[in-house]
Amino acid sequence: MDSELVARERSGHTAVVEGDLLYVWGGYLSIADEEVFLPNNEIWVYDLERGAWEVFPMSGEVPPSLSGTCGCSLNGHLYIFGGCDHNGQTNEIYCVNLTDGKYMWRKIRHEIGSAPSPRDKLSSWVHNESIIYFGGYGRKLLTNVDRRNRSFIVDEASWMEDVRWGWNNEVHVFDTVKSRWSEPQAHGRAPAPRAAHASAAVGCRGYICGGRVMETRTSDIHCLDFQTWTWSEIIPVSTSPVGRSWHTLTSVSDGGLFLFGGLSVECKPMSDGWLLDVETKNWREVEHPFKNKPRLWHTASPGKDSDVIVFGGSCDSILLVDTGHCNDALVFQTQPYPLFRICKDYIAMNLMNCETLRDQLHLLPPKLLMAVQTRMSFYRPSKKY
Repeated sequence: MDSELVARERSGHTAVVEGDLLYVWGGYLSIADEEVFLPNNEIWVYDLERGAWEVFPMSGEVPPSLSGTCGCSLNGHLYIFGGCDHNGQTNEIYCVNLTDGKYMWRKIRHEIGSAPSPRDKLSSWVHNESIIYFGGYGRKLLTNVDRRNRSFIVDEASWMEDVRWGWNNEVHVFDTVKSRWSEPQAHGRAPAPRAAHASAAVGCRGYICGGRVMETRTSDIHCLDFQTWTWSEIIPVSTSPVGRSWHTLTSVSDGGLFLFGGLSVECKPMSDGWLLDVETKNWREVEHPFKNKPRLWHTASPGKDSDVIVFGGSCDSILLVDTGHCNDALVFQTQPYPLFRICKDYIAMNLMNCETLRDQLHLLPPKLLMAVQTRMSFYRPSKKY
């Protein structure tokens, strides 16, 4: 394994965590003021224990190179839907097995129902064997746009003769077992149509936060009950994060959601982190070691011990200056670590500088010894941080 191999900087990509591995696909970066899509026939894998990257070729029915696609992990498979390429938004869905080492893409052809209209910058929740998609920005045929129906707001700055672009608040469900699309009849007051928002699920409820609604960026929070398909708005009882888009929301406990980064109402890249208790409706800003690393259009994946793994994204306002794409992985600790992990990390971190530790290493229990030997790679002197 090449310890100096590192994934390319990118934004608008897809990333998921399976076990101790972070998988990264797609996205784009800017080169000489040109948007360049990252290769679609490779997947980057970061070992969170060793701190090392590998890249693997992909084959099969390979999707086009995309940014703004919606990715999620279900039963060891990465599913992507939507996104934008050089030809505009798409509404195709693909999946790849992350666990068999073959990395062979498969384009899913639905057998029942109708796929949503083409869109990007949407979000998803995984529930049972289904993927639930919400919102996004995309195009519809003029004949399918009903201005009396507030589920699709037309972007007056972007249209063609028979096509309209805009924001939506639609809920679409893809059943991965039956290859079936459906659009449940939702109840309650739905959130305003939006894109570049953040979402996370806790149990049988999905939450969305913020995003761009026409020319504004919001901080509102809404909850969708997957059993009754009923929307409700959460009104915080505390100070809330400022309105933003291109941020992330990650479930870190049975009732906790971690928000990070984004682009603020003032078009400022953000580096703040917040925890929302969905039961008490209380936001709490949290201290973390990455306050000097603002990120937007990054990814955030739940890791072990309630860690949140943030990768890539931009550190500047991509609407104004699109040069600051990143390729570092930031690990946010949101809960106290187990004693085993604390011991493993302490030994691995200090082994090279402590003769006593080195002399007594062989006395460790086999499971801890193996874990320390693996973790030592993360703290190797040659590693580029």
